Amino acid sequence: MSPLRLGYLYGLGAYLLWGFFPLYFKLLRPAGALEILAHRVVWSLAFVALLLAALRNVGFLRALVRRPRALLGISAAAALIAVNWAAYIYGVNSGRVVETALGYFINPLVSVLLGVGVLRERLRPAQWLALGVGGAAVAVLTVDYGRLPWLALTLAATFAAYGLVKKRLALPAAEGLFVESAVLALPALGYLGWLAAADDATFGHVSAGHTVLLVLAGAVTAIPLLLFAGAANRLPLTALGMLQYLTPVLQFACGVLIFHEPMPPARLAGFALVWAALLVFTTDALADALAHTRRTRRTPTRTGRDLAVAAPGTRH
Repeated sequence: MSPLRLGYLYGLGAYLLWGFFPLYFKLLRPAGALEILAHRVVWSLAFVALLLAALRNVGFLRALVRRPRALLGISAAAALIAVNWAAYIYGVNSGRVVETALGYFINPLVSVLLGVGVLRERLRPAQWLALGVGGAAVAVLTVDYGRLPWLALTLAATFAAYGLVKKRLALPAAEGLFVESAVLALPALGYLGWLAAADDATFGHVSAGHTVLLVLAGAVTAIPLLLFAGAANRLPLTALGMLQYLTPVLQFACGVLIFHEPMPPARLAGFALVWAALLVFTTDALADALAHTRRTRRTPTRTGRDLAVAAPGTRH
């Protein structure tokens, strides 16, 4: 199988699994969002530790200890993903799956805003248009909900910021998840211990199936991340960007078609504006990628003589 085809299979696998996450997290009730989050952290650490041990890949820890700035960045990434996971679990188990889907629809637009505000990137006119339409969508949804869609905005902002931090750290998926889980493991274990002491823990008290599902939270978290890493290493960024919309589409479908969450006309209009913004944003990104490809193909291959002429120290 070609690397490109394998990349698409990995990408589809990752985004399909993430898209059906609401079905899994609904099964974890009556556990609360923080208890589920704590189990997700602890069992993710255990799962990835076993995986890295099986691959005999633990040497990266020694190098990481000598990089205090990297450890600080990993701690920031861990805090961001913990807030993201907690908000998502809370949204799913409080009957707001549609709003969580909205968060991942607008995530690319928030990433663009971070690019402008943090990385000082310049936007093309179409990107400004997409941001404007996205802002109008949030305004319409605020009127519909009677409040800011804070859950969606929290998910979008934390995941976009997490992506920015991870991009700068440049850690592979398994190693990154291991260290982030290790940072969060102590408070997670402390919280689970407090729940057990207060006799408020659901782990081991609801059913054998419920206990198994909580343990599987580690594998459920790690497997799509590893598939995503495999896709990212084999696919062009534009292809990966197109695939990412599969997850919120599936989550939106779960909320409306399976959990029968309300979708009044004003809310649908807000989502339509979000989809229009994403259409503008994606079309512009594809056009830019095609133009870059054409420019690359038109650039003549430099011969050895060309390279000799353009030797270091000369102007060309």
